[in-house]
Parts: sequence; structure tokens; C-alpha cells
Amino acid sequence: MARPISFVTGNAKKLEEVRAILGSCFPREIVAVKLDLPELQGEIDDICKRKCLEAARQVKGPVMVEDTCLCFNALKGLPGPYIKWFLEKLGPEGLHKLLDGWEDKSAQAVCTFAYTDQPDGEVILFQGRTDGVIVAPRGPRDFGWDPIFQPTEYEQTYAELPKTKKNEISHRYRALAKLAEHFAQEK
Repeated sequence: MARPISFVTGNAKKLEEVRAILGSCFPREIVAVKLDLPELQGEIDDICKRKCLEAARQVKGPVMVEDTCLCFNALKGLPGPYIKWFLEKLGPEGLHKLLDGWEDKSAQAVCTFAYTDQPDGEVILFQGRTDGVIVAPRGPRDFGWDPIFQPTEYEQTYAELPKTKKNEISHRYRALAKLAEHFAQEK
């Protein structure tokens, strides 16, 4: 039997969402591991690859890391991979107000999972994107920037959507669908 995949997260809600999306048919066990990884700067793919290799070095086995970005089109992709810090300092209201002077409120939610089975192995990336717009915060505030992101073709923010619906359309779902397909082919 293959070793479990260590998913680097300290966020119980994120682990819950990942397990819900992958479902019981996923061929590997996913276990949460909280690691203190360096906060890297750069482009999405590079950040994910470097974080994944560092995590694999610490775990000494199969590992998966996730990086989530919220890219405002008017700001040429910012805050992007720095969304965690922007959210921490500004909160949902402040993130929404960043676009006050801009007509373009469109955005893209991007989720990238990086996987490797060894510290010096190849890193495989699985990326999902969902288009939407930035709106004034609506809905529960228990999961990051969900209250300000309204996916295209929906009248509700991620926070207002039922979890099952969000898990069918989100950027995380799209990335995990690619990851699941990869592991299904390994059988």
C-alpha cells in the first residue's frame, strides 16, 4: 500500500474541503501536516514548486502543498499569491475597497496544488482557475476571502453558496479534479 500523502496545512477547513472534493474514491490517504515553510515571493508556479520541495525535505515522503491566489485584473494580478497578507492586514472590506478607483472589478481565483513523492523528485502542478468579480463582503466570514468573491454566472459569493455547490465550481475543485485524474491514471 502506498504511503499517505502529507498535505501541508494548518487550516482544518481547508483540509475538510479538500477531502470533501476528492471524496472517498481517491486512491490515497491524505493526512494534514503543519509545517513552518518559508513565505516565498515570485510567480505562482515557482512558489509552489519551491514550497513543495522544502515540504518533502521536511516530511521525507510524498507531500502536497497548496497555494491560493486572488488576482484582481485591474491591479494586473495583485494581490495574487500575497492574498493571505492582504487579507490579514485589510480584511474583506479593505480588499473590496482596493478596487474603489477602478471600473474593472473582475478577478480570478487560482488554486495550485504541487505534489512530489520525494525531496529531490519532480514536482507536478495541478492548477484550477475560476473567474468572478469582487463585491462588498456578503455571507459568513469563516473562510478567507470567500465573502468578496462572486463567481461568474452566480448571484452569490463563495461564502453565500452552499458548500456542496462551491465545491463543484471553485478554483480548488478544478485543481483537485486534475490531481484526482492524475492519481486515477497511476492505478
